[in-house]
This record gives sequence, C-alpha cells and structure tokens, in this order.
Amino acid sequence: MAGMGKRMRPHTLTVPKPLLPVAGKPIVQRLVEGIAKLSHESVDEVAFIIGDFGAEVEKNLIDIAESLGAKGSIYHQDEALGTAHAVYCAKECLSGKVIVAFADTLFYADFDLDEEKDAIIWVEKVSDPSAFGVVKLAADGSISELVEKPETFVSDLAIIGIYYFRDGENLRDEIKYLLDNDIKEKGEYQLTNVLENMNAKGKKLYPGKVDEWLDCGNKNATVYTNQRVLSRVGHEQHENLVKNNSVIIEPCFIGKDVKLNNSIVGPHVSIGNGCSLDKVIVENSIIQTNSRLNDVLIRNSMIGNFVEYSGSAQEVSLGDYNEYS
Repeated sequence: MAGMGKRMRPHTLTVPKPLLPVAGKPIVQRLVEGIAKLSHESVDEVAFIIGDFGAEVEKNLIDIAESLGAKGSIYHQDEALGTAHAVYCAKECLSGKVIVAFADTLFYADFDLDEEKDAIIWVEKVSDPSAFGVVKLAADGSISELVEKPETFVSDLAIIGIYYFRDGENLRDEIKYLLDNDIKEKGEYQLTNVLENMNAKGKKLYPGKVDEWLDCGNKNATVYTNQRVLSRVGHEQHENLVKNNSVIIEPCFIGKDVKLNNSIVGPHVSIGNGCSLDKVIVENSIIQTNSRLNDVLIRNSMIGNFVEYSGSAQEVSLGDYNEYS
C-alpha cells in the first residue's frame, strides 16, 4: 500500500487510499479482517508495506494487526519499483505460509489454502484484460502461463492482487533473483515475473475463484464498493444518533454523534462520526467525519472530513476541509 493514490484525489491528499472508509471501516482493515476470517488459520503477523504516511497512520495499522491477535510490522517502499520490489521490502517476514494482498481491493472468496498447491493466484474474468496481469490455464486447471498487461489477447482471467504462497522463503529467493539480475517488465520488478519463474521450475500454481471482487481504485469504484459491502454486512448505526423528522433507508452505516434534521438518508450511505445533515437527501454515497451538509441533494458522491457543503443538487467528490455552497 505504498502508492500515492492519484486516481482517488482529492481524498488521498490527506489520507492514504487504503485508510479511506468503506461502510465505516478503512479499506485495509476490511481486507485484513476478511483474509484472517477466511484463511481458517491463525495469523501470526501482518506486514504493511507503505510510503511515508506518518507516525499516526503507522500506529493505526499496527492497531489493526493487533486487533486480530497478530504482530503488526511496518516496512517502507521509498521508490515505486514495482510489485515484486514492494513485497521484498518486507523480506524479513517471508517465511512459511504467506498471503500477499494489494490494499485497494476487497473480495469475497473461497479461501481454502490447499497444502498440495505451491501458490494460489486469485483471478476474475474482466472485459479488458490489457490493464491487468493475466493467467492462462492448462487442461488440468493449473496455471500454464502468466503475462503482465498483454497488448494482444492471451486470457481474460485477470490477477486481482491476492496471492497465497506455501513457501515464503522460496518467494523471497525468487524476488531476490529478479532484483539481483535487474529483470524488469515495463520498467518495474513485477510479481508476475516471479510467478513465471516459479511456474518454469515446476511449482504448482493454481487459480483461486472469487465470489465478488470489489475495486477501490477511484471515487466511483469506491462508492460502489461501499454499496456492495453494506448490502453484505447490513445496517449499522450508533445509539447516540440524533434524528429529527428524518428517515433512514437501510442499509447504511451511521457513525457516532451524527445529527440528522429534516433529511432522508439511504440506501447505501456511510456517514462518519460527528457529521450533521440538515435538509439533505443523500443516497449511495460516502460522507467521512465531522462534515456539515445543508440543503443538498446528492447521490453517487464522496465527501471528505470537515467539509462544509450547502445549497446544491449534484454528484460530487469533495476532499477534506473544503467549503462549497
């Protein structure tokens, strides 16, 4: 999660993308909790590979790991040199069974870590595979070929950014081989090349199936992900909600100390702590913390922290500390 999150600006100007909330929890927290729940095994350590996000963010990440009974570790990728390089930044953790996940995606999947498989690569069919790494399957269902962002059609099974490796030491050694020999794809050290080397050496690589894959790469995708997560986890609201002549259409997430006056909220709306809505109609949107909305109608929108927004009906994406009327 070391990227700058440029496609999510202005929301990532003040907060790293994986810490943006979806249905009341940071994306990365939902991802880590989901993996821990689905793996059916205890998680010993959660390593976060980040950029320079500051001490407060690092503490929040450690807290996420410790809430699962795991050790939390922070590693830094100071230069964007590719996915394999990012994973290698946490080389001290690469031992035993390892799950690697990119923190701008959520998923629901069968997560059986088969002991007979050297690696599992979760994939999903996509309409435009040129933007992804893809896998091609052999007759026995194993992975026969991996290609990073193919310019001509190879397969429509896109690698979604969640991997299981039975032998973390082997993963570490294969990445080190790439780095030592300066083997790059499109100018970066790619995890796809590591997997290709494993495959060529006879390792058993198989695809994993997902029930649903949810991207959080931009505003529209994140708002849609919020909708889908709320549909799965259901409605949640804190007891100290102040509601006057207002209606909540479930499912929604309503945080602490929220005030609703003459408003209609929902469905599929997340409202963070300390927000105040007066004469507002809002659906399918994310409103972060301590924001004040007055006399607005919004849908498919994302509003940051400490925003003052009034007198408009539209679809918006407003970053932290904005004032708009």
